[in-house]
Amino acid sequence: MRITLRQLEIFTAIAASENVSRAAGQLAMSQSAASSALVELERQFDCPLFDRIGKSLRLNATGRGLLPQAREILARGADIESYLAGGTLGPLAVGATLTIGNYLATLIVAEHLRRHPASKVQLRVANTSAIIEQLLHFELDIGLIEGEASHPDLLLEAWLEDSLVVFCAPQHALASHGMATPAELAAQQWVVREHGSGTRALFDRVIGKALPDLRIQLELEHTEAIKRAVESGLGIGCLSRLSLREAFRRGSLVEIKTPFDLRRHFYFARHRQRHLSPATQSFIALCRETSGTAHDTDALTLPFIG
Repeated sequence: MRITLRQLEIFTAIAASENVSRAAGQLAMSQSAASSALVELERQFDCPLFDRIGKSLRLNATGRGLLPQAREILARGADIESYLAGGTLGPLAVGATLTIGNYLATLIVAEHLRRHPASKVQLRVANTSAIIEQLLHFELDIGLIEGEASHPDLLLEAWLEDSLVVFCAPQHALASHGMATPAELAAQQWVVREHGSGTRALFDRVIGKALPDLRIQLELEHTEAIKRAVESGLGIGCLSRLSLREAFRRGSLVEIKTPFDLRRHFYFARHRQRHLSPATQSFIALCRETSGTAHDTDALTLPFIG
């Protein structure tokens, strides 16, 4: 072969940092050696991979096409190294949407590392659209998402059922009101997740469609910030029941019953062309082991909820 794994490693590092010097530092090599390796790769095939803009390098169309293939080959190379080293699991890049990341994924990653102390795991927590983008660019091995994704390059596997819940502070007028009517809900100020999140997508599809004149008071990216805002009396909110279990137990927030069906699923998501590595298989199995016989998030046993 005319191409080496080291060349691909240098190429992907430069693509990520858009700077030869920073990439060289990450790879513990000199800047001149990294630059020479890139130049040699481009010269071998008479095929530039970057546009040079001052000291920055931006992937051109050919480079963008090569990047996911290079990442895939490097991931497989890491699996081979792990196998030859005695079965140590290779590195794992996990993406999780905010609800799953904050309340489940961190626990599962901690257990994965306890069982496989020599392994390396990178956990990225972001909203659904960001996790999907990273999966499509081969930046993640597996994604744990709470929103629907219909991209043809993604494979989805259902994990747990979840549901969104409308909630308010204990002193709110709807706190002990029974079933709230659409008119009563439309009259409220709402504190909700941002566009791009799976939670917001379901909220808009169900409640937003039914109540087109909804009064959005505040949009926030984090569930805990929304809970604090609602506790402070800024309005009512709508979040995953999983994220509200402890607040409901303490009585700091109260569920508002509504006529809407807000059920959804948590999914394992991965790129259909991404190699399913032993580390990824092990992590998915651990996720299922952690959820046990629970079919929905209400039935999960969580260490931080008494």
